[in-house]
Amino acid sequence: MSPSSTKTLRLAVLAASLLAALLAIIRVVSSSSAESGLPSQRAPEHPEIYGEVPEFQFTDQAGQAFGKAQLLGKVSIANFIFTRCRTVCPVFTMKMQRVAEQTSPEIQLLSFSVDPEYDTPAVLAAYAKEHEVDTSRWHFLTGDAKAVKDTVAGALKISMEREGVDEEGIPDIVHGGHFVLFDGMGRIRGYYNSDDAERIGIMIKHAAWLAKQVSPK
Repeated sequence: MSPSSTKTLRLAVLAASLLAALLAIIRVVSSSSAESGLPSQRAPEHPEIYGEVPEFQFTDQAGQAFGKAQLLGKVSIANFIFTRCRTVCPVFTMKMQRVAEQTSPEIQLLSFSVDPEYDTPAVLAAYAKEHEVDTSRWHFLTGDAKAVKDTVAGALKISMEREGVDEEGIPDIVHGGHFVLFDGMGRIRGYYNSDDAERIGIMIKHAAWLAKQVSPK
């Protein structure tokens, strides 16, 4: 083998050795980071601000007044249901239950009834009991029908339309299936499709981040 060939071979062996050493260092650093609890991915983006919620005043399932004042100082997640609904609403309630299981108790949960004339506090209390929800943090809200529509459809931009009744007289109320996230200043911070598991996961991260802004530790 010529001197030049020998030199080339030695350089190739040296380069391979250096590459192997570099890969070993990367594996060690990655392993140490994982064991020390360092995040393996970027934190979720901060949720946008979609506007401030106007004043409203409803009643929850316990007969207690609930309005914008009860949003202040707490992060809240809302959905929209009615107790006579036999299709999407029980599923939406189940999805909110899963959200409850994945969020801290300091995060408040709200279910606005889109059938407030029927869904009295007593009816909502029975619904909450049937679904075994934690009413210490989860409020089912009802009130004057016009005020509810003004808040849900007008302020929160969630669709809410009555399209007749079925053969049993139960109204066909078409309404939005998004969760709405509020911060502790009474501002809308996000809309999340309840049929999209990835979006729900992002909402839960956003809610946790907002909760830390309310009560930094």
